[in-house]
Amino acid sequence: MQPANNVMVLYTGGTIGMQASANGLAPASGFEARMREQLANQQVPTWRFREMAPLIDSANMTPAYWQRLHSAVIDAVDAGCDAVLILHGTDTLAYSAAAMSFQLLGLPAPVVFTGSMLPAGVPDSDAWENVSGALAALDQGLAPGVHLYFHGALMAPTRCAKIRSFGRHPFAALQRSSSASKADTTPAALDYREPKALANIGVLPLVPGMSAVQLDAMIDSGIQALVLECYGSGTGPSDNPAFLDSLKRAQEQGVVVVAITQCHEGGVELDVYEAGSRLRGVGVLSGGGMTREAAFGKLNALIGAGLATAEVRRLVELDLCGELIAYT
Repeated sequence: MQPANNVMVLYTGGTIGMQASANGLAPASGFEARMREQLANQQVPTWRFREMAPLIDSANMTPAYWQRLHSAVIDAVDAGCDAVLILHGTDTLAYSAAAMSFQLLGLPAPVVFTGSMLPAGVPDSDAWENVSGALAALDQGLAPGVHLYFHGALMAPTRCAKIRSFGRHPFAALQRSSSASKADTTPAALDYREPKALANIGVLPLVPGMSAVQLDAMIDSGIQALVLECYGSGTGPSDNPAFLDSLKRAQEQGVVVVAITQCHEGGVELDVYEAGSRLRGVGVLSGGGMTREAAFGKLNALIGAGLATAEVRRLVELDLCGELIAYT
Protein backbone atom coordinates (compact mmCIF):
# COMPACT_ATOMS: atom_id res chain seq x y z
CA MET A 1 0.00 0.00 0.00
CA GLN A 2 2.61 2.50 -1.12
CA PRO A 3 1.51 6.03 -2.07
CA ALA A 4 0.98 6.43 -5.79
CA ASN A 5 3.56 8.59 -7.56
CA ASN A 6 2.52 8.22 -11.19
CA VAL A 7 -1.18 7.85 -11.91
CA MET A 8 -2.75 7.16 -15.30
CA VAL A 9 -6.19 8.74 -15.69
CA LEU A 10 -8.38 6.90 -18.18
CA TYR A 11 -11.35 9.00 -19.27
CA THR A 12 -14.22 6.99 -20.76
CA GLY A 13 -16.83 9.75 -20.95
CA GLY A 14 -19.84 9.74 -18.65
CA THR A 15 -21.63 12.58 -16.92
CA ILE A 16 -18.45 13.96 -15.35
CA GLY A 17 -17.22 15.46 -18.63
CA MET A 18 -20.49 15.87 -20.50
CA GLN A 19 -21.51 19.11 -22.16
CA ALA A 20 -24.82 20.33 -23.54
CA SER A 21 -25.79 19.33 -27.07
CA ALA A 22 -28.92 19.74 -29.18
CA ASN A 23 -30.17 16.42 -27.82
CA GLY A 24 -29.15 16.87 -24.19
CA LEU A 25 -25.96 16.15 -22.28
CA ALA A 26 -23.40 14.19 -24.32
CA PRO A 27 -19.81 12.96 -23.78
CA ALA A 28 -17.22 15.56 -24.72
CA SER A 29 -13.46 15.76 -25.29
CA GLY A 30 -11.21 18.30 -23.61
CA PHE A 31 -11.54 17.07 -20.04
CA GLU A 32 -7.78 16.86 -19.47
CA ALA A 33 -7.34 20.64 -19.76
CA ARG A 34 -10.25 21.26 -17.39
CA MET A 35 -8.83 18.76 -14.92
CA ARG A 36 -5.34 20.29 -14.98
CA GLU A 37 -6.76 23.76 -14.37
CA GLN A 38 -8.92 22.55 -11.49
CA LEU A 39 -6.14 20.56 -9.76
CA ALA A 40 -3.33 23.06 -10.40
CA ASN A 41 -3.02 24.12 -6.77
CA GLN A 42 -3.96 20.85 -5.08
CA GLN A 43 -1.65 18.29 -3.51
CA VAL A 44 -2.21 15.25 -5.73
CA PRO A 45 0.10 12.61 -7.23
CA THR A 46 1.70 13.22 -10.60
CA TRP A 47 -0.75 12.09 -13.25
CA ARG A 48 -1.02 11.65 -16.97
CA PHE A 49 -4.17 11.43 -19.06
CA ARG A 50 -5.55 9.16 -21.74
CA GLU A 51 -8.87 9.70 -23.46
CA MET A 52 -10.50 6.42 -24.40
CA ALA A 53 -12.15 6.02 -27.78
CA PRO A 54 -14.98 6.31 -28.24
CA LEU A 55 -16.13 8.47 -25.34
CA ILE A 56 -19.47 7.07 -24.26
CA ASP A 57 -22.47 7.58 -22.05
CA SER A 58 -22.03 4.67 -19.66
CA ALA A 59 -25.49 3.42 -20.65
CA ASN A 60 -23.66 2.24 -23.79
CA MET A 61 -20.97 0.31 -21.89
CA THR A 62 -20.30 -3.24 -23.17
CA PRO A 63 -18.02 -6.17 -22.31
CA ALA A 64 -16.12 -5.34 -25.50
CA TYR A 65 -15.31 -1.91 -24.05
CA TRP A 66 -14.14 -3.65 -20.86
CA GLN A 67 -11.53 -5.39 -22.99
CA ARG A 68 -10.24 -2.01 -24.16
CA LEU A 69 -10.12 -0.80 -20.55
CA HIS A 70 -8.30 -3.98 -19.55
CA SER A 71 -5.64 -3.36 -22.21
CA ALA A 72 -5.36 0.33 -21.30
CA VAL A 73 -4.74 -0.49 -17.63
CA ILE A 74 -2.02 -3.02 -18.51
CA ASP A 75 -0.41 -0.54 -20.94
CA ALA A 76 -0.34 2.09 -18.20
CA VAL A 77 1.29 -0.21 -15.65
CA ASP A 78 3.80 -1.43 -18.24
CA ALA A 79 4.64 2.22 -19.00
CA GLY A 80 5.59 2.84 -15.38
CA CYS A 81 2.34 4.00 -13.79
CA ASP A 82 1.83 2.68 -10.26
CA ALA A 83 -1.92 3.39 -10.15
CA VAL A 84 -4.85 3.97 -12.49
CA LEU A 85 -7.88 6.23 -12.08
CA ILE A 86 -10.83 5.49 -14.36
CA LEU A 87 -13.42 8.22 -14.93
CA HIS A 88 -16.69 6.51 -15.78
CA GLY A 89 -20.40 7.28 -15.99
CA THR A 90 -22.37 6.20 -12.93
CA ASP A 91 -25.14 4.16 -14.58
CA THR A 92 -22.90 1.15 -15.25
CA LEU A 93 -19.92 2.07 -13.11
CA ALA A 94 -20.63 -0.70 -10.59
CA TYR A 95 -20.83 -3.25 -13.42
CA SER A 96 -17.52 -2.12 -14.93
CA ALA A 97 -15.70 -1.93 -11.60
CA ALA A 98 -16.94 -5.39 -10.60
CA ALA A 99 -16.03 -6.85 -13.99
CA MET A 100 -12.55 -5.33 -13.94
CA SER A 101 -12.02 -6.76 -10.45
CA PHE A 102 -12.06 -10.20 -12.10
CA GLN A 103 -10.37 -9.14 -15.34
CA LEU A 104 -7.40 -7.69 -13.42
CA LEU A 105 -6.75 -10.46 -10.89
CA GLY A 106 -3.10 -10.29 -9.85
CA LEU A 107 -2.49 -6.73 -11.04
CA PRO A 108 0.24 -5.27 -8.77
CA ALA A 109 -1.29 -1.78 -8.72
CA PRO A 110 -4.50 -0.15 -7.45
CA VAL A 111 -7.25 0.86 -9.89
CA VAL A 112 -9.91 3.33 -8.75
CA PHE A 113 -13.23 4.01 -10.50
CA THR A 114 -15.08 7.27 -9.95
CA GLY A 115 -17.41 9.64 -11.75
CA SER A 116 -20.05 12.20 -10.89
CA MET A 117 -23.79 12.67 -10.80
CA LEU A 118 -23.58 16.18 -12.27
CA PRO A 119 -21.19 17.41 -14.97
CA ALA A 120 -18.05 19.26 -13.91
CA GLY A 121 -18.65 22.99 -13.91
CA VAL A 122 -22.38 23.06 -13.23
CA PRO A 123 -23.68 24.40 -9.91
CA ASP A 124 -23.36 21.93 -7.00
CA SER A 125 -21.48 19.40 -9.15
CA ASP A 126 -19.79 16.54 -7.34
CA ALA A 127 -17.23 16.04 -10.12
CA TRP A 128 -14.12 17.69 -8.69
CA GLU A 129 -14.60 16.44 -5.15
CA ASN A 130 -14.72 12.88 -6.49
CA VAL A 131 -11.69 13.32 -8.78
CA SER A 132 -9.55 15.01 -6.13
CA GLY A 133 -10.78 12.60 -3.45
CA ALA A 134 -9.88 9.56 -5.53
CA LEU A 135 -6.42 10.98 -6.27
CA ALA A 136 -5.95 11.76 -2.58
CA ALA A 137 -6.83 8.18 -1.69
CA LEU A 138 -4.21 6.95 -4.16
CA ASP A 139 -1.71 9.42 -2.69
CA GLN A 140 -2.26 7.88 0.75
CA GLY A 141 -1.80 4.37 -0.63
CA LEU A 142 -4.27 1.69 -1.64
CA ALA A 143 -3.92 -2.06 -1.91
CA PRO A 144 -3.54 -3.54 -5.40
CA GLY A 145 -6.87 -4.39 -7.00
CA VAL A 146 -9.98 -2.48 -8.01
CA HIS A 147 -11.72 0.10 -5.82
CA LEU A 148 -14.78 2.33 -6.21
CA TYR A 149 -14.57 5.86 -4.80
CA PHE A 150 -17.50 8.20 -4.41
CA HIS A 151 -18.12 11.17 -2.10
CA GLY A 152 -15.44 10.31 0.42
CA ALA A 153 -16.14 6.57 0.56
CA LEU A 154 -14.00 3.73 -0.77
CA MET A 155 -16.06 0.66 -1.62
CA ALA A 156 -15.33 -2.87 -2.81
CA PRO A 157 -16.82 -3.02 -6.33
CA THR A 158 -17.85 -6.66 -5.99
CA ARG A 159 -20.08 -5.84 -3.02
CA CYS A 160 -21.82 -2.60 -3.97
CA ALA A 161 -24.39 -1.24 -6.43
CA LYS A 162 -25.91 1.99 -7.64
CA ILE A 163 -29.04 2.33 -5.50
CA ARG A 164 -30.05 5.95 -6.24
CA SER A 165 -30.46 8.00 -9.39
CA PHE A 166 -29.94 11.30 -7.56
CA GLY A 167 -27.78 13.00 -4.94
CA ARG A 168 -24.17 12.60 -3.86
CA HIS A 169 -24.48 9.05 -2.54
CA PRO A 170 -25.67 6.91 -5.47
CA PHE A 171 -23.59 3.88 -4.49
CA ALA A 172 -23.85 1.73 -1.40
CA ALA A 173 -22.26 -1.45 -0.10
CA LEU A 174 -24.97 -4.12 0.02
CA GLN A 175 -25.23 -6.16 3.20
CA ARG A 176 -24.68 -9.54 1.59
CA SER A 177 -23.99 -12.83 3.37
CA SER A 178 -20.44 -14.23 3.36
CA SER A 179 -20.34 -17.94 4.06
CA ALA A 180 -18.30 -19.16 1.10
CA SER A 181 -14.70 -20.39 1.01
CA LYS A 182 -11.86 -18.57 -0.69
CA ALA A 183 -10.28 -20.25 -3.70
CA ASP A 184 -6.95 -21.83 -2.72
CA THR A 185 -5.37 -20.96 -6.03
CA THR A 186 -6.34 -18.87 -9.04
CA PRO A 187 -6.03 -20.58 -12.44
CA ALA A 188 -3.32 -19.09 -14.63
CA ALA A 189 -5.94 -18.31 -17.27
CA LEU A 190 -7.46 -15.73 -14.90
CA ASP A 191 -4.23 -13.75 -14.48
CA TYR A 192 -4.60 -10.13 -15.56
CA ARG A 193 -2.11 -10.55 -18.40
CA GLU A 194 -4.09 -13.35 -20.02
CA PRO A 195 -6.52 -12.16 -22.72
CA LYS A 196 -10.21 -12.79 -22.18
CA ALA A 197 -12.62 -13.63 -24.98
CA LEU A 198 -16.09 -12.12 -25.06
CA ALA A 199 -18.68 -14.25 -23.30
CA ASN A 200 -22.45 -14.37 -23.70
CA ILE A 201 -24.06 -14.04 -20.27
CA GLY A 202 -27.77 -13.66 -19.61
CA VAL A 203 -29.57 -12.25 -16.58
CA LEU A 204 -33.14 -13.23 -15.74
CA PRO A 205 -35.11 -11.99 -12.71
CA LEU A 206 -37.90 -14.31 -11.56
CA VAL A 207 -41.41 -12.89 -11.32
CA PRO A 208 -44.60 -14.64 -10.21
CA GLY A 209 -46.05 -16.79 -12.97
CA MET A 210 -42.93 -16.88 -15.14
CA SER A 211 -43.27 -19.72 -17.61
CA ALA A 212 -40.78 -22.26 -18.87
CA VAL A 213 -41.27 -20.78 -22.33
CA GLN A 214 -39.63 -17.54 -21.20
CA LEU A 215 -36.75 -19.42 -19.60
CA ASP A 216 -36.34 -21.59 -22.72
CA ALA A 217 -36.11 -18.47 -24.89
CA MET A 218 -33.19 -17.26 -22.78
CA ILE A 219 -31.44 -20.63 -22.73
CA ASP A 220 -31.85 -21.10 -26.47
CA SER A 221 -30.56 -17.61 -27.28
CA GLY A 222 -26.96 -18.82 -27.31
CA ILE A 223 -25.96 -17.78 -23.80
CA GLN A 224 -23.11 -19.60 -22.07
CA ALA A 225 -24.25 -18.75 -18.54
CA LEU A 226 -27.31 -17.36 -16.82
CA VAL A 227 -27.60 -15.27 -13.67
CA LEU A 228 -30.98 -16.30 -12.24
CA GLU A 229 -32.28 -13.67 -9.83
CA CYS A 230 -34.32 -15.70 -7.35
CA TYR A 231 -36.56 -14.81 -4.46
CA GLY A 232 -35.31 -14.58 -0.87
CA SER A 233 -32.66 -17.15 0.00
CA GLY A 234 -32.78 -18.72 -3.45
CA THR A 235 -36.26 -19.97 -4.23
CA GLY A 236 -38.16 -20.29 -7.49
CA PRO A 237 -41.23 -21.99 -8.99
CA SER A 238 -40.39 -25.47 -7.71
CA ASP A 239 -43.93 -26.79 -8.36
CA ASN A 240 -43.55 -26.14 -12.10
CA PRO A 241 -42.06 -29.31 -13.66
CA ALA A 242 -41.57 -27.64 -17.03
CA PHE A 243 -39.55 -24.83 -15.43
CA LEU A 244 -37.31 -27.31 -13.60
CA ASP A 245 -36.92 -29.36 -16.78
CA SER A 246 -35.72 -26.25 -18.59
CA LEU A 247 -33.08 -25.62 -15.94
CA LYS A 248 -31.97 -29.24 -16.15
CA ARG A 249 -31.72 -28.95 -19.93
CA ALA A 250 -29.59 -25.84 -19.50
CA GLN A 251 -27.09 -27.81 -17.41
CA GLU A 252 -27.05 -30.64 -19.96
CA GLN A 253 -26.26 -28.09 -22.69
CA GLY A 254 -23.37 -26.65 -20.70
CA VAL A 255 -25.12 -23.43 -19.71
CA VAL A 256 -23.93 -22.44 -16.23
CA VAL A 257 -26.89 -21.21 -14.15
CA VAL A 258 -26.10 -19.22 -11.00
CA ALA A 259 -28.76 -18.22 -8.48
CA ILE A 260 -28.50 -14.89 -6.69
CA THR A 261 -31.06 -13.14 -4.52
CA GLN A 262 -33.27 -10.24 -5.52
CA CYS A 263 -33.02 -8.94 -1.95
CA HIS A 264 -30.69 -6.08 -1.04
CA GLU A 265 -29.42 -7.95 2.00
CA GLY A 266 -28.57 -11.59 2.70
CA GLY A 267 -27.83 -14.15 0.05
CA VAL A 268 -28.69 -17.49 -1.51
CA GLU A 269 -28.80 -20.71 0.52
CA LEU A 270 -30.37 -23.22 -1.81
CA ASP A 271 -30.85 -25.94 0.82
CA VAL A 272 -32.97 -23.93 3.27
CA TYR A 273 -36.29 -24.39 1.46
CA GLU A 274 -37.55 -27.22 -0.73
CA ALA A 275 -38.17 -24.60 -3.40
CA GLY A 276 -34.44 -23.90 -3.37
CA SER A 277 -33.15 -27.44 -3.04
CA ARG A 278 -35.09 -28.41 -6.15
CA LEU A 279 -33.18 -25.76 -8.05
CA ARG A 280 -29.94 -27.25 -6.77
CA GLY A 281 -31.20 -30.67 -7.87
CA VAL A 282 -31.38 -29.59 -11.51
CA GLY A 283 -27.89 -28.07 -11.55
CA VAL A 284 -28.40 -24.50 -10.41
CA LEU A 285 -25.36 -23.14 -8.51
CA SER A 286 -25.48 -20.91 -5.45
CA GLY A 287 -24.26 -17.37 -5.98
CA GLY A 288 -24.21 -16.85 -2.21
CA GLY A 289 -24.17 -13.14 -1.47
CA MET A 290 -23.00 -12.03 -4.89
CA THR A 291 -24.54 -8.90 -6.33
CA ARG A 292 -25.90 -8.93 -9.86
CA GLU A 293 -22.92 -6.85 -10.96
CA ALA A 294 -20.41 -9.24 -9.38
CA ALA A 295 -22.07 -12.38 -10.72
CA PHE A 296 -22.26 -10.95 -14.23
CA GLY A 297 -18.64 -9.78 -14.17
CA LYS A 298 -17.37 -13.03 -12.66
CA LEU A 299 -19.06 -15.20 -15.27
CA ASN A 300 -17.74 -12.98 -18.06
CA ALA A 301 -14.21 -13.48 -16.73
CA LEU A 302 -14.46 -17.23 -16.03
CA ILE A 303 -15.98 -18.10 -19.39
CA GLY A 304 -13.92 -15.51 -21.24
CA ALA A 305 -10.78 -17.16 -19.85
CA GLY A 306 -11.69 -20.35 -21.70
CA LEU A 307 -11.99 -22.49 -18.56
CA ALA A 308 -13.74 -25.84 -18.83
CA THR A 309 -17.37 -25.83 -17.75
CA ALA A 310 -16.61 -28.00 -14.72
CA GLU A 311 -13.95 -25.52 -13.59
CA VAL A 312 -16.29 -22.58 -14.13
CA ARG A 313 -18.93 -24.31 -12.01
CA ARG A 314 -16.37 -24.98 -9.26
CA LEU A 315 -15.06 -21.42 -9.14
CA VAL A 316 -18.51 -19.81 -9.19
CA GLU A 317 -19.04 -20.88 -5.58
CA LEU A 318 -15.53 -19.92 -4.39
CA ASP A 319 -14.38 -16.40 -3.54
CA LEU A 320 -11.85 -14.86 -5.92
CA CYS A 321 -11.71 -11.17 -4.94
CA GLY A 322 -14.22 -10.40 -2.23
CA GLU A 323 -17.41 -11.13 -4.14
CA LEU A 324 -18.44 -13.84 -1.65
CA ILE A 325 -16.45 -12.92 1.46
CA ALA A 326 -16.39 -9.48 3.06
CA TYR A 327 -12.74 -8.59 3.63
CA THR A 328 -11.91 -6.39 6.63
